[in-house]
Amino acid sequence: MEWKQSYYDIYGENENTDLRYNQLLDIIKKAKTDRPSWLVEQDKLGNDWYLSEKMVGMMLYVDRFCNDLYEMEKKIDYFVELGITYVHFMPLLKSREGNNDGGYAVSDYLNVEPRLGNMKQLQKIVKMLKQKGIRTCIDFVLNHTAKEHIWAQECKKGNKDFENMYFMFDDDTIPKEYEKTMTEIFPEVAPKNFTYYDDIKKYVMTRFYEFQWDLNYANPQVFNKIVEVLLTLANKGIDIFRLDAIPYMWKEVGTNCMNHVNVHTLLKMMYSIIQEVCPSVVFLGEAIIEPKEIVKYFGDKEQKECNVMYNASLMVLLWNSIATRDVRLMERSLSKKYDVPKDAAWINYARCHDDIGWGFEQDILREIGFDPEAHKQFMIQFMLGKYPGSFSVGELYEFNPVTLDARNSGTFASMCGLEQALNEKHQYKIELALKRILLLNSIIISYTGIPLLYSGDEIGQLNDWSYKTHKDIAGDSRWLHRGSMNWEAAKKRFDLSTIEAKIFYGIKKMIDIRKGCKFFRSDIQSIPIDMGNKAVFGFHKEDKMIMLANFSEQEQWVDTYRFNWFGLKEELTDVITERKINLNDNQILLGPYEYLWLM
Repeated sequence: MEWKQSYYDIYGENENTDLRYNQLLDIIKKAKTDRPSWLVEQDKLGNDWYLSEKMVGMMLYVDRFCNDLYEMEKKIDYFVELGITYVHFMPLLKSREGNNDGGYAVSDYLNVEPRLGNMKQLQKIVKMLKQKGIRTCIDFVLNHTAKEHIWAQECKKGNKDFENMYFMFDDDTIPKEYEKTMTEIFPEVAPKNFTYYDDIKKYVMTRFYEFQWDLNYANPQVFNKIVEVLLTLANKGIDIFRLDAIPYMWKEVGTNCMNHVNVHTLLKMMYSIIQEVCPSVVFLGEAIIEPKEIVKYFGDKEQKECNVMYNASLMVLLWNSIATRDVRLMERSLSKKYDVPKDAAWINYARCHDDIGWGFEQDILREIGFDPEAHKQFMIQFMLGKYPGSFSVGELYEFNPVTLDARNSGTFASMCGLEQALNEKHQYKIELALKRILLLNSIIISYTGIPLLYSGDEIGQLNDWSYKTHKDIAGDSRWLHRGSMNWEAAKKRFDLSTIEAKIFYGIKKMIDIRKGCKFFRSDIQSIPIDMGNKAVFGFHKEDKMIMLANFSEQEQWVDTYRFNWFGLKEELTDVITERKINLNDNQILLGPYEYLWLM
């Protein structure tokens, strides 16, 4: 990519752009010179490693997983035991004190949160993980900083070199113009997009929370400083950068300030610079938006933006299927074709640190006979646990009492029915909950992309209701599913009669199979199949493997003619159980929540 042309296209041709562009070149040159020799050797292998079938991730908060980065040294073998090959450390860069949006209000990009350790210890952990074949991912917040960040402080002081790095106005004339078209991120807990600060007599754009000031990428100094930080962290050995909230980076009056074309130009420049300095590094983009917009963040034929993106749609479709016992929405939604590069990869997950919002393909919902708004309300109430017959236990997030709109919080296991079943001491419900947990994991581990687990889900941790007793987080129900890792419970994984062991080794077995078969590479597509049974989801991989999954607690029959046209052998083997399936029998019986990986 021609950086100069893109840079000047965005920032115009003037003396300031000349100055800033030359500064950018100096930043790139210095980072390249400073790149450690052991990372230069790693760079020679390129960055297509993320496409491997051996990629399996786990995301975690360091403090909730094991207190700090020093204790992390003792937990690395746990990742190895499960088969994890990349670890995503949730925000660990220094953030503001008090409410910091779970660490996403960064006050210092180049230092680790002191209670977790320091940069030297992080580098040590990165090297220890690499020695075990495990890559490291960290969050990189590009859209905003904490209001305590040094850039914000210098801006408040009137330092000319930091002028206009944020959106600051003397009166509300321009803010009111923005508000006419600008969407709100958290309309209930953080309404409006600007905050007035009496101490500086300014209106400041605070699109997420009051303590997070939006960066102004129309100022080239912002781009330069973000690139400098990015390259500095890459030279510490970080393999994957999760680029947070990328759709919101560019703001312009008269637009909704989302998915602006200049965001894509900025990301393309960033990726090209990364490839120049540290070509083994990968970008993971976070954009929880509709699929037709998400795919644009992979880039285009001329230039890449992100290597990997979150498959938020799959997460929503999985919970919809488990709640309705109906896979038609999932099968039809995943069958839609988008212009995705062959070397693009999705992150597949059923739960993460965030809430679940119910965004569906409304045209498909109508096709299968559902009213979109009524169905959304059904999902909200079902996952909350208030709908008759629901097995889920959770809470609402961002509930609007006027529209009744809301999102849902809860752990993987609690939303699969395990919490309810244990509270009722109902053995059959416990068995069904375990089946649901493994069923959903069977999809995220086998479907095209990189499977990602949230720590604690591998042992079936339940909702952590104690969050309500901590004043800093009591108002944020997302902490319900961000509980501390229960290491005493984890020890039970060695007793095969326990719930923890059944989940842990059920997942581990699927991971082991995945890592040993090339058909699970992220550049080999999964193609959904209409199974003629609304409870059964099926897909194939290059006509070599067939996956079947029963999303119902009732037995289901599947006609083999739905897929025997692939030219498969008469007898297939389920690689998980070694069960033999003869296609000449014409039908396959699937037990409650049973899944088959047929080869």
